[in-house]
Amino acid sequence: MYDFSSTSVINYDIVLRHLDFLDHILVGEKPLRFNQHENRLYIDMDWTNDLQTDEYLVIEAYRKLDPATYTDVWNDIYLKRYTVQLFKKQWGANLSKFNGVAMVGGVTLNGQQIYSEAIQEIDKLEDEIRKSYELNPTFMIG
Repeated sequence: MYDFSSTSVINYDIVLRHLDFLDHILVGEKPLRFNQHENRLYIDMDWTNDLQTDEYLVIEAYRKLDPATYTDVWNDIYLKRYTVQLFKKQWGANLSKFNGVAMVGGVTLNGQQIYSEAIQEIDKLEDEIRKSYELNPTFMIG
C-alpha cells in the first residue's frame, strides 16, 4: 500500500500514468479498422491466443440509417421543427428584400423580424438537440 501521508498524491498519479503509458507502448492494444463503405469492422488479433474462454468483446457502435429503408427517420420531431425554422429563416430573408410592401388586405410583413425569430429558434433547437443526443467529450488532462 502506498503511503499517502508522507508524500504528495501528484507524484503517485504521475508514476501510475507513466506505468500505464509503458504498458500501452510495450503491450499495445488490438488495432481496429472500420470500412465505412462496406460497413465492416476489422479486429486485427489472434482470436485463438488473445481471447480466453468466456471472455467477451463488447463494441459500442453507431451507424447511419438509410431513409429509404427506415422511413421513420423523417417522422423525427426535431427534424420537423428544425426544417420549419429553416423555411421560416429563408422566408424572412426573402421578405426582408421587399420591406414595406403592403400585402393584399393592407397587411405588411416584417421580414427582418421573421428572420431574427427563426435564427433564435434554430439556436434554441440546436442547443436542445446537443443536450439531448450529443455524447460528452472525453477530456485529456495532463
